Amino acid sequence: MEMPKASYADKEHFRAVMPDRPDVVIKPMFGNLGAFVNGNMFAGLFGPAIGVKLGGADKELLESTERTVPFGPAERPMGGYTGLPDEWTADGGGEGDQARARSWVEKAFEHVAALPPKEPKAGKPQKAPKAQAEKK
Repeated sequence: MEMPKASYADKEHFRAVMPDRPDVVIKPMFGNLGAFVNGNMFAGLFGPAIGVKLGGADKELLESTERTVPFGPAERPMGGYTGLPDEWTADGGGEGDQARARSWVEKAFEHVAALPPKEPKAGKPQKAPKAQAEKK
């Protein structure tokens, strides 16, 4: 499975359509980006494609009214995420498309922000340093 890398323009476009809120955290993920709220990802970047995690009714509406795409690797798309139309990418349409992308990303943020916060993973237990044998 080949992992496409997002270009600088793709990453800037992704950041431009994210909600301007203090609880949005954007992190690098495998050469791409993910946007999180309360530890849960609500939007991701996979090459030039942006995927969003929407509630049932919003997901159905987006998928029935726009030319959405599977999000993630073709062999194994990410379940629960809908890829925004290709023409809404950095290389795609104009400001109207960017506003449409921003609107759906905002809906994804609101949906995921209402979910329970993700519990941080427990770190690996620290090994106690080996006691050095005393010299006699």
